[in-house]
Amino acid sequence: MVKVSVIMPIYNVAPYLEEAFDSILNQSLKDIEVIAVNDGSTDNSEEIIKKYQQKDARIISFSQKNQGQSVARNLALQHATGEYIYMMDSDDVLTGPDVLLTCYEYAEKNHADFIFFDRDWLLEDKTDFSVSLHSTKYVEENKAYDGESLLNQLLDTTSYNCVVWLLLIRHDHLKRLGLEFYPGIIHEDELFTTVLMLSSSSIYCLKQSFVKHRVRSASTVGTKFTRRNMDCYLTVADELLRFSQNPIIHKFLRYTLSKVFYTGHFVPYKDKPAVFWRAMKSGYLKYIGLKSSLKFFTW
Repeated sequence: MVKVSVIMPIYNVAPYLEEAFDSILNQSLKDIEVIAVNDGSTDNSEEIIKKYQQKDARIISFSQKNQGQSVARNLALQHATGEYIYMMDSDDVLTGPDVLLTCYEYAEKNHADFIFFDRDWLLEDKTDFSVSLHSTKYVEENKAYDGESLLNQLLDTTSYNCVVWLLLIRHDHLKRLGLEFYPGIIHEDELFTTVLMLSSSSIYCLKQSFVKHRVRSASTVGTKFTRRNMDCYLTVADELLRFSQNPIIHKFLRYTLSKVFYTGHFVPYKDKPAVFWRAMKSGYLKYIGLKSSLKFFTW
């Protein structure tokens, strides 16, 4: 039986794709599958996928016109058969051959809904660097957390990291929740991981860095902040409030939207009135705060 399904949305990452595939296929845990979704790449990513598929039958591939990471991941989830799901960015690298085995055994031992771990950073020139603290700094290993208390703790220590590539998720749990990625937006992890966390009662952490996450100019992390970033964060806020009116959601929105609008001063000035008007109409000024609102309109 497949123990871990590794889901990889792929879009124009040809220079990094072989390294990513090698780090997965060389894992000591052999009972895995890799579901690669080519999301309309215009480089030679498709050729690399096919080359690796011929070498290793554990790779399953799909191709679609460019629709974004959410749609690609949802397609892969429909075909995943593993006991656990790991969603890996296709330009990332696992830090060693025992990553998936260690995570799988730890999750099984603790009957976890999901586990989370740490990361290192990888520049395009392959120089590691550190930004912000690790998500596990204020969390204990071998201790079960429920989602609401864990999110409260992570928000209070400003250590909440929503990215899905730091999670190993029990597949049955995901199916019970019927949880998918919201299509057509960036920052979709903010919505997916927050809903997942608040819907989970058995969460564990491993205080180890298991993935090197690449930061490059074309990636979401490396992209200049634009109106689209702002609009997508506001969509995340809309959907979270639709999901629940739990006070922890309001706390999360204060934590998130104040930072988003503070950073949003980089958005072209012509786009700012429409973004601010949307936030005001939605009643989000109470989350953004005066300081971030004023900063938003500076240049």
